[in-house]
Amino acid sequence: MPTFEKMINKNDLVTYCLRIADTSLILGQRLGEWCGHGPILEEDIALTNISLDCIGQARGFYTYAAALEGTGKTEDDLAYLRDEREFQNLLIAEQPNGDFGQTIMRQFLVSAFQYYFFEELKNSKDKTIAALAEKSQKEVSYHLRHSSAWVIRLGDGTDESKKRMEKAIDELWMYTGDMFDMDETDATLIKESIAVDTKKIKQLWENKIREVFAEASLTVPENIFMMSGSREGKHTENLGFILAEMQSLHRAHPGAEW
Repeated sequence: MPTFEKMINKNDLVTYCLRIADTSLILGQRLGEWCGHGPILEEDIALTNISLDCIGQARGFYTYAAALEGTGKTEDDLAYLRDEREFQNLLIAEQPNGDFGQTIMRQFLVSAFQYYFFEELKNSKDKTIAALAEKSQKEVSYHLRHSSAWVIRLGDGTDESKKRMEKAIDELWMYTGDMFDMDETDATLIKESIAVDTKKIKQLWENKIREVFAEASLTVPENIFMMSGSREGKHTENLGFILAEMQSLHRAHPGAEW
């Protein structure tokens, strides 16, 4: 049950937890694809560790969502037995890895958002969500430092690395607006001091992006059409392929244990 006194619509709280978990899970799955394929051994390990952090974050929020639902579901049920339209992860998380530069740019844009998001969510009236946010924010702090350093290194590096980072920005920037969209679920939980008003952290995110891009000699895009729809379960074609691979074993062998 919710760990705050005033009761709210349980479905709103479950939905909110699932959104957070879905983004971390899908991002973790994407990063896991780098295992054994990193450009250098250190980065192979670093990306895999970040992937594990993301999956750990997802587990915490899935477990709480399952407890709130009270139907006997587990974190595995929520991760492996929901279909594409039931997922509400941020659209940027499902975008292809591309080359190392694109993966790093995606990670930087998401980590910058998550850093300020979890920093605010630590103040949630729901004590379980606040505790999960505090743990997640500590991990995301490292993710942000790591990805920022690489954005600067590649953006202000060779002509080739700079070109690749600029291409990554062109590929990914249109999905950043989706991070700050809100709906009735957000509005309801914000009124109860449970959820984050993303309008309040947008300027902080933009400031961080401009700060790092300036040091990396990269340009922040202006007047770009923004894709949206994650809160309605509308995704790019990429999510279907991710789920098909990620869920195949569990669906083929329901209830299997190692």
